[in-house]
Amino acid sequence: MKPAQHMNHGSYSIDSSDLPSQFQQQQNCLHQSLPDELGVGQSAIFQLDQDLSYIDTRYKPIKDLAILSRIDNQDPRVIVTLGLKGHSRYASNNGDEFFFNEGYTTITTFNSSIGERQYQANQPVTQLRFAIGKHWIDRYFGENKSAQLFNKTEVQLISHKPISAQSIISARHLMECNVAQELKPLFMHSQAMTILTAELTHLFEENCQYSGQFNQKDKAIAESARDILFTEFKNPPSIAELSKRVGTNPFKLKKMFHHFFNNTPYGLLLEFRMHRAYQLLESTRSQVSVVADVVGYNHASNFTSAFTKHFGISPKAIAKKN
Repeated sequence: MKPAQHMNHGSYSIDSSDLPSQFQQQQNCLHQSLPDELGVGQSAIFQLDQDLSYIDTRYKPIKDLAILSRIDNQDPRVIVTLGLKGHSRYASNNGDEFFFNEGYTTITTFNSSIGERQYQANQPVTQLRFAIGKHWIDRYFGENKSAQLFNKTEVQLISHKPISAQSIISARHLMECNVAQELKPLFMHSQAMTILTAELTHLFEENCQYSGQFNQKDKAIAESARDILFTEFKNPPSIAELSKRVGTNPFKLKKMFHHFFNNTPYGLLLEFRMHRAYQLLESTRSQVSVVADVVGYNHASNFTSAFTKHFGISPKAIAKKN
């Protein structure tokens, strides 16, 4: 095992292939653990069937940590991540970044990926990830449905929504797995299927419901409205005014945002503001109050509350690191 590399600002990085690994015969899974000098925690990787694996990750690093990963699959994959505790971030080499927040299910797709999973020091993280192959999607949802997901080679965000109540219950059962050893494979597979049914079905239901309702003109209207929000993010128009400016009504505009962006207009605006603020805090020495003003908050206290709720860490902590 290669030692972790010390980076700037007290953070450390390690290649995922250098994490201590051991196959647990009794549990029929691969365990990867953090080196002692980086904290406590492990990932347990279970192969539930040929096109479905399940990863149970529980980390508490004692230092800011980046785990480097390089994945090159012959077949595209869907990754369903349930954020049960804490927050993390994935940053790809091409500049894309995705946040995995407590209480949310994040769905991404990719063929190949080079990047790093980033964790904050002394912040416990518990996440369940399901890696799903294209053949699995074809089997349960149909080939025409998988084509809707796998239309790009790079990592793309498909959905970021609160975890369903049913998935939270099944996730607890899956993590505890209090059944006889000989029943564990069947039990784990059934709980995983319950979670994936709850977290994936909405993607295809929405596509079925709206695929004939919206067209390219509607997409252009939605993108125009989004661009207005992003351009005028400091003083955004009301939904009624925004709808009028792009030539539609508030009800249809909200439906179009839900269909094309999987979010509400102001929900998308919040994500834009928060990610812009994170980048400013991380890459400049600006004070929190200055960043709050830049992203459109009149009061730094309101910005701090929104930022902390969104990322699970205060903006001051990000600024202090840099």
